[in-house]
Amino acid sequence: MLIREEFEKREQSFMSPFGCLSSKSKGRLKQDPPCDVRTAFQIDRDRIVYSNAFRRLKHKTQVFLSPLGDHYRTRLTHTLEVSEIARTIARAMHLNEDLTEAIALGHDLGHTPFGHGGETILKKIYSKSFCHNEQSLRVVDLLENDGKGLNLTFEV
Repeated sequence: MLIREEFEKREQSFMSPFGCLSSKSKGRLKQDPPCDVRTAFQIDRDRIVYSNAFRRLKHKTQVFLSPLGDHYRTRLTHTLEVSEIARTIARAMHLNEDLTEAIALGHDLGHTPFGHGGETILKKIYSKSFCHNEQSLRVVDLLENDGKGLNLTFEV
């Protein structure tokens, strides 16, 4: 039995009926061959973590302030905290932790610099309404990987 299949079997043994099994994923826009080691949602998590957009989160402030001292927060630290809380909740509710983690790690990839203030300015100068949530989808679907996107599962 492949390692991935062992993970998928383990999911079936503890997952709530409300959980999303990796083996039942709706797939990807461009089909990839299954990995021997990682589930589809683990692959999604890794694609997000190794993306340029994720790494850029370290340069974006959570709240715009003067970074005097060493205790200011970035979008990266915020995202890691969101991911930890999301995994804990998913574990307690017997949901798919890998799927939850992938969603949590990708939730702010489209955020502007300078926090919500930057988004407010973009809304004023952009002819359409700018929303960082929608921009996150554009980043993972269209912009990352030189315009090829990350090809994440539909669930993420």
